Amino acid sequence: MTARRTAPTLEQVAALAGVSRATAGRVLAGSPSVGAQAREAVLAAAAELSYVTNRAARSLMTRRSGSIAFVVVESEERFFADPYFALVLRGAHTAVAERDVQLVFTILGSAPDRERFERFARGGHLDGVILVSLHGDDPLPRQLQADGIPVILAGRPFGEVAGLSYVSADNFGGARSAVRLLVDRGRRRIATITGPMDMTPSIDRLAGYEDELAAHGLAGHGTVEGDFSVQGGRRAMERLLVDAPDLDAVFVANDLMALGALQVLAESGRRVPDDVALVGFDASPLAPPPGRRSRRSGSRSSRWARRWPPACSTRSSTASRRPRSSCARRSPSTRPPDPDSRTSRARLARTNPATRGAGAGPGRPAPRVAGKVCASRAFRTRFRHAMRALS
Repeated sequence: MTARRTAPTLEQVAALAGVSRATAGRVLAGSPSVGAQAREAVLAAAAELSYVTNRAARSLMTRRSGSIAFVVVESEERFFADPYFALVLRGAHTAVAERDVQLVFTILGSAPDRERFERFARGGHLDGVILVSLHGDDPLPRQLQADGIPVILAGRPFGEVAGLSYVSADNFGGARSAVRLLVDRGRRRIATITGPMDMTPSIDRLAGYEDELAAHGLAGHGTVEGDFSVQGGRRAMERLLVDAPDLDAVFVANDLMALGALQVLAESGRRVPDDVALVGFDASPLAPPPGRRSRRSGSRSSRWARRWPPACSTRSSTASRRPRSSCARRSPSTRPPDPDSRTSRARLARTNPATRGAGAGPGRPAPRVAGKVCASRAFRTRFRHAMRALS
């Protein structure tokens, strides 16, 4: 019977490298305080001995697990149907891998899933948590903070949480850009399909849509709430065609719903963009391929799809409620939101169906136009920076 091989120890690595155990430990922990010659000697010795750091032992000394959780608060069906989540997950994984940190992925699609994750987090297995796709004023960020676990949200929180940081695309500015594109091309009867109104991206995109219309002296020509899915886009478009059959453009709050809306328009005999212009949001890989490149925005545009990357921001949840078109990190501010702002009124819309009704507006024939707004590229870049800070 072959004897089991004994794993090499840190002492053996230090002896082979000709340094102290403490120096070898700092090198293998990634400390920048060790000279280049000693670092090279330790790494060479570790490779020669096939030494692998004992993470359990390191965790006892450093009180860090070396792991960060990426948590999506959606159903499994929703996660796997929307490529947005994979894009954000990829950015987070790239960022933590640069720091030799393990990314732990989980989906909280049910109450048992949430309870299991909360027990895991309280057990000291995580150095931080990335929360994605929260709905409403979810208590999970506060609970994790109360347990001493750093938290970063993907998206502006629904309610203010002291000390909570987040990364958000400029949903308000992106929506304004989309509507401005439609107005500039002659469209006047512009409706919108929103996302779930218990999510801040939906609230901010609706507010941007309303503000840009108001800036041109126009009223909304129909508002229907969707759920960020293809089927949700189909249902919303079917309702819009009943409530506002003379519409000539639709701003859709994400690309999956835009695909569903496109299907319904085709089935109804409406030509896109000849009869109805359509603008999506997110630059999803599932959207039709772009065409020529626009010099103005450094992005791509075509007859159907136009990518317009608004900026994003990394901020404290106590900052001003309306996103700015800047990617700069901003210091926290305790200034309360303006209750009369369009963003605040959009938030109230989720509990007041009357505020989501169709508005009447003048209309006339318009040139062909359709488009797409991209927030994900700038969002992913800023998200990676935030993950470096967390890790």
